[in-house]
Amino acid sequence: MSTEEEKPKEAPTEESPSGDAEESKEDESTATFEPVVKLEEVEVKTGEEEEEAIYAIRAKLFIFGETLLDVGTGKKSWRERGVGEAKILRHKEHQKIRILMRQEKTMKIIANHAIDPRISLEPNAGSDRSWVWSAFDFAEGELVETVFAMRFGDSDIANTFKEKFLESQKEMTSLLAGEDKPGEDGGAGADEAAEALSGLKTED
Repeated sequence: MSTEEEKPKEAPTEESPSGDAEESKEDESTATFEPVVKLEEVEVKTGEEEEEAIYAIRAKLFIFGETLLDVGTGKKSWRERGVGEAKILRHKEHQKIRILMRQEKTMKIIANHAIDPRISLEPNAGSDRSWVWSAFDFAEGELVETVFAMRFGDSDIANTFKEKFLESQKEMTSLLAGEDKPGEDGGAGADEAAEALSGLKTED
């Protein structure tokens, strides 16, 4: 065998010969394509545009009631409704205040009720970072009396939430009953505020 025959063949390089490169440049397409359907930007409204947030905090929400399997049996238990940001919102025009909470990721409404001055936040047994209360909730599109429990990251956050909630109740008392005649309407104003939630048209 000659020395020339024993020489290994050179590995192929990635570079094409200059002639091939020029040829491929000529073959490149310069055509442009327009989309068949043009999509226009659509403004998504949440129903919160006319409100300002007084307070917002991440929390976990529970409700007390019958599960789907227990409907009609009278058997009630606590079940988780979701985790998300709980907001206390004040309407810019009529000044009424509500609490709104959406499930994280899905943004589904899981709590939506007026901050009725008659609501009482009670400590949850065995926990210093959660509160229990009852209210007429509009999360499902109709007013339903619901028992809530909301759990926060720690006791300090829970106490701050309660402070903001009580402040909002004072505002609602003044707004609904009047400074000079507190409670004279027997709570009718608060009932009216709860009914007014149906007109807020909050979108899921």
